[in-house]
Amino acid sequence: MTDNKELPIVIIGSGLAGYGIAKEFRKLNTETPILVITSDDGRSYSKPMLSAGFTKDKTAAALAMANAGDMATQLKASIRTQTKVTSIDAEAHTISIGEEVIEYSKLVLAMGAKTHKAPLEGDGVDSVYSINDLVDYDRFRQAAIGKKKVAIIGAGLIGCEFANDLRNGGYDVDVIAPSTTVLPTMLPEAPAEVLKQGLEEAGVRFHLGSLANRVVKNGEGVTVHLSNGSEIEADLVVSAIGLTPNVELAAKAGLDYRKGICVDRTLKTSAPDIYALGDCAEVEGLVLLYVLPLMASARALAKTLNGDETQVQYGAMPVVVKTPASPTVIATPADEQGEWQVEGEGADLRCLFKGNEGELKGFVLTGSKVVDKLALSKELPAMLS
Repeated sequence: MTDNKELPIVIIGSGLAGYGIAKEFRKLNTETPILVITSDDGRSYSKPMLSAGFTKDKTAAALAMANAGDMATQLKASIRTQTKVTSIDAEAHTISIGEEVIEYSKLVLAMGAKTHKAPLEGDGVDSVYSINDLVDYDRFRQAAIGKKKVAIIGAGLIGCEFANDLRNGGYDVDVIAPSTTVLPTMLPEAPAEVLKQGLEEAGVRFHLGSLANRVVKNGEGVTVHLSNGSEIEADLVVSAIGLTPNVELAAKAGLDYRKGICVDRTLKTSAPDIYALGDCAEVEGLVLLYVLPLMASARALAKTLNGDETQVQYGAMPVVVKTPASPTVIATPADEQGEWQVEGEGADLRCLFKGNEGELKGFVLTGSKVVDKLALSKELPAMLS
């Protein structure tokens, strides 16, 4: 067994979480060896930009900020790309890559989340794309060259952002979803209708209240069959029906998990010296698939890995929806004890969720009212204090 002081901190994943924790740790410690292992090519990029790439007319290469070699130099780390960790032995403090065994001093799981797959039938499912990383984006963007019509399955946050982005890129866009409103788990009815109308005015066509169940080849394109009997012609289809934290590797190792890998306020899992952050982690019951909680976790975990055990804190973290056709900011209430109060008219709404004692628990702002984000955020209780 190697002297524990010489063993690396191993980080599985090179997304915002993986590179984020490595960057934060290097601010505190420049000597402890770091090994980053990633199943992709290790390019550094901002995942939120994937749903703004067509608006900005950016290829995948243009969205990438640095390649794996540049990141290895910047982080003073070893980075292994196109490599899949097959198992974790928590007791032995090792990971396995096939037959190869690597020891670690501490292990950080930053494996993100995977896309839900729409349960579709038909011979056109090869024309259905999910866009969850830079490789996915590159594949879809290449397929979209010379095409005009895109059908999007899902009217949630990502579905609406992609709809706006593709319209800005000059594509005809149809959005299909079984819900009767957009962002049904995040928005009350009034601002949901404002967001929908804004996107419709930008040219997006919505087909709500119906499921897409079959995708059939039709010449060089496809026909999407809906449960209500209607059909939509498209060149390509994007599935945007949600994300699920990647927990399989952790589960196989015997770590506790529910929706995500269960961690405490120090991001520690149920096994010694194993931590998790980002989209794969469930922090005190919270699974927050957004950048702000990820970066807060990276800052706290960096201190813990450097010997200063630190609990993560989440303040108010409103989500800015990337739909410039219909500006929207959402601060989801922490619980459902209270009621919505809607102020404003037209596209400019100020929706406040007030508790039984009149306290502000959440808000939704649309149109010109988004300027109230900062002031209202100061009134909200912290998510984790």
